[in-house]
Amino acid sequence: MLVNKPIFSDPILADEINRYGKTKSVKKDAVIMSPGDNVFFLPIVMQGVFRIIRQNAEGKEIFLYHLYHGQTCAITVNCCLEHKKSSIKAIAEMDTEVLLIPGNMVDEWFRFPEWRNYINSTFSKQFLELIEVIDLIAFSNMDRQVLHYLQERAKATNVKVISITHQEIADEFHTHREAISRLLRTMEQKNLVKLGRNTIELFGS
Repeated sequence: MLVNKPIFSDPILADEINRYGKTKSVKKDAVIMSPGDNVFFLPIVMQGVFRIIRQNAEGKEIFLYHLYHGQTCAITVNCCLEHKKSSIKAIAEMDTEVLLIPGNMVDEWFRFPEWRNYINSTFSKQFLELIEVIDLIAFSNMDRQVLHYLQERAKATNVKVISITHQEIADEFHTHREAISRLLRTMEQKNLVKLGRNTIELFGS
């Protein structure tokens, strides 16, 4: 059943969503999808935020983008349409409410122009976000990548001070904690961040 602010105005589509969709509450830091999982549902965020991470077979991870209210994941849409297993990890940044759409309805509802536009818009927006990630990896130094990552985490939770350890950052960048700690200290000297005990404060983000 739809909750909070509606994201679809077509009454017939909304009725279908109320009929087939179901809501799920996800606690902060919980993982609702992992690489290799069968994809039976398409998640649409109704409250809260999800962090989407790409993880390969060796366990290397890279942050891709966040999902906010009314948004879904283009990669998961593709999995539903192509009947593929998940290639991403979805983590709740905070207590989050998600609407689960049965995977077989993703294609079925393309008969609704509003649903078709929603899916196309999802692909377009997240394609641009992925290009930004590729640019950061290919053309930026590690400090810019880490700063971008921290800024996106801060934006997702609407805070300036992030509760996170150097080890957690190192795990998501698949590097050594010591390297991240040295990098963060350099960023602090540049007045980009202020380091605390398991916290990082961002300036001008």
